[in-house]
Amino acid sequence: MEFQTLIDAGRLQKLLGNPKVAIIDCRFDLKDPAAGRRAYLAGHIPHARHADLDRDLAAPPGPGTGRHPLPAPDAFAAWAGSAGIGDGTQVIAYDAADGSFAARLWWLLRWLGHRAVAVLDGGLAAWIAGGGALEKGPVAAAALRFTPRPEPHSVLSTAELEAALRTPAALLVDARSPERFAGTVEPIDPVAGHIPGAVNHPLAANLGAGHRFLPAAELAARWRQRLAGKDPAQLIAMCGSGVTACHNLLSLEVAGLGGAKLYAGSWSEWIRDPKRPVARGA
Repeated sequence: MEFQTLIDAGRLQKLLGNPKVAIIDCRFDLKDPAAGRRAYLAGHIPHARHADLDRDLAAPPGPGTGRHPLPAPDAFAAWAGSAGIGDGTQVIAYDAADGSFAARLWWLLRWLGHRAVAVLDGGLAAWIAGGGALEKGPVAAAALRFTPRPEPHSVLSTAELEAALRTPAALLVDARSPERFAGTVEPIDPVAGHIPGAVNHPLAANLGAGHRFLPAAELAARWRQRLAGKDPAQLIAMCGSGVTACHNLLSLEVAGLGGAKLYAGSWSEWIRDPKRPVARGA
């Protein structure tokens, strides 16, 4: 069976040791970038390798980019191959709990044409709650060949977003917390607020008890209300730096409403140019 959205801890347990499966630990802390690697070394799901958001799942930021630019396809492919991800590999990504960082790896792989990737629902917390064992230290992987097949229609640049916002069809959805969206709190970026015309759908709205995703039918109902009759392909997902927006894209896919696009630069790229407008308030 191929997993393309979510997997629960019980099913993952049955895949441990399968040479065609790569388990990737995506734990990260925006305020302490080294914390994810430390946590991984201290204890992780058996056979898991670590992916660092800054180093492996993003390119270095530049003067006009957001905090986490998309990696170059060839660079990402080289890392994926070194992590034991090949063209025929089933990938399982997880993080501490809510899937916000694991979803970035899920989206990157899909952007490059790899569909056999799923996020562990409930993350490491769900694994431990289910009696899953942990192991310490790094895990070496046999290098495989990963062939990137970019799907450019799934991502928008800032220029393309500006053009889209001049049409009534586009629906820009921001995954940040309501406080950050409104501009009343901004712990990360130098400018508070949101892009004019955007609506807020915080990633927490996708989750229920134990940081697990809501049932597909409930997600579909929530997203259809947000779409208000628009096609999912008209939705553009954003957040602070193009990471947690992938959580909304994953939830849409779980809901059977695929086709939305990612504004990869997101808020941290938008505010690089002080001439771009900023809105505040809910």
